[in-house]
Amino acid sequence: MLGADVHFEPFLHLADLSADEALIAWGGFWFHRESAGDRWHIVDDEELSEAAGVPRTESIGARSESFGHAVVEVERDGEVVVRVESADHNFVRVTGLEPDTAYSYRVFVDGEPWAEGELWDWDIDRATLVSAGRTYDNRFRTFPAPGERVPVTFAVLGDFGIGIYEQGEDGERQLRLGRALERAASGHEVRVVLTTGDNIYHGDEGTVSGTGDEDDDWYPCFYQPYRYLLNRIPFFPTVGNHDTSDTENSDDRAQLDDNFFLEHRFRSWVEAGRASLDPGLFYRFGLGGMVEFVCIDTSLADELDVEHYFDNAEHLEWVRETLRRDGGDGQAPRWQIPFSHHPPYCAGPHHDSTHGMVERLVPLFQEAGVSLVLSGHEHNFQHSTVDGIHYVISGAAGKLQTEPPTAFEFAGTRAWASAGHFLIVEADEERIRVHPVGEVGDDGSLEPIELSDPEGGVVETPLVVH
Repeated sequence: MLGADVHFEPFLHLADLSADEALIAWGGFWFHRESAGDRWHIVDDEELSEAAGVPRTESIGARSESFGHAVVEVERDGEVVVRVESADHNFVRVTGLEPDTAYSYRVFVDGEPWAEGELWDWDIDRATLVSAGRTYDNRFRTFPAPGERVPVTFAVLGDFGIGIYEQGEDGERQLRLGRALERAASGHEVRVVLTTGDNIYHGDEGTVSGTGDEDDDWYPCFYQPYRYLLNRIPFFPTVGNHDTSDTENSDDRAQLDDNFFLEHRFRSWVEAGRASLDPGLFYRFGLGGMVEFVCIDTSLADELDVEHYFDNAEHLEWVRETLRRDGGDGQAPRWQIPFSHHPPYCAGPHHDSTHGMVERLVPLFQEAGVSLVLSGHEHNFQHSTVDGIHYVISGAAGKLQTEPPTAFEFAGTRAWASAGHFLIVEADEERIRVHPVGEVGDDGSLEPIELSDPEGGVVETPLVVH
């Protein structure tokens, strides 16, 4: 039994989704209250056993110790169509679903509903946990069947994991954009969220955000800012320099695996040629037959005798063969979109173009007829075209680089903006429309960010790729 000065906040997570399966997970975080006052603080992973009253090292993610015997019920049109149980893990894989179909779900642990009723969220202004006046809406829509070329919409979120504790304007920005993304997802039927890396940052010295190598670090950087998205829309990540030891003194890949369920999602794909791992993160997945996404790990490969993970012979061959493929069923996807953290072409001002990508990956993109490449890393928005391929940098969902870019010519820059944002991308048979979205206006509408060309002229949105 929890005491008056200890609070457990439950979470739900739609960790994976396809045309016929879903990976549904649950977990949560413990908080303790100051001895004097009403402020709540998250319990560090090292203190979980004391707070929980039982031995425990983790509270959320694939590795977390079981909370008890769980039952997950998935409903369609008010009728339970699948019921799955687990006593060993805080997640289940639900199979036998129908493509492009709306479902709802409930989770019970030891006979009690998990995360039902009013939730508590972090109040960034008061720097404490407060009653949110909100409840979960646990629903999802499966992907279109493979080969079905129906229009789809997806979101892109880059360099977002700064955290909402003590990060000032950066944290405020992440929270605002998280709320805007939630509104966009509901209004535009967003099917997935792609991340362009830096999913969790090394917090400033002295802050509570930490490095990202513990579950409690992920609360302010991932679970809370996107809470009301994570329970109904899957996130598909790529690895950024802040997610590894490239930039920090901590390599967060183990926690990335844990909280994005990478082993449970992509390990079985290796034999089928849909992923290349160990080490590195390369995988592909489709939204019906309209779009196939290709995740490319561009981080530095310290443990290998190469510069980047994509330079590894097996990984590079996987990328080459993946970009040549026809969809596996004799029908090629209409659009094949590589996404990574580092950009091939970048006008700065803080980061240069990634010359290893220009030399060794861009020729593969050209050979395969790729039209659009997505990336992050630079904390602004950039749109470039080089030899007919559109390159879009979206890396300002947390931190923001306010200085203007300068290397426009080499990067082929057509538009840029120094503004916090995410992308809403619509793909149909004829074109792809890229909407760089800022915040929610006073009237509740989504506001696009203002784009400029290198000469300072106004660039209209959405950006269109043919």
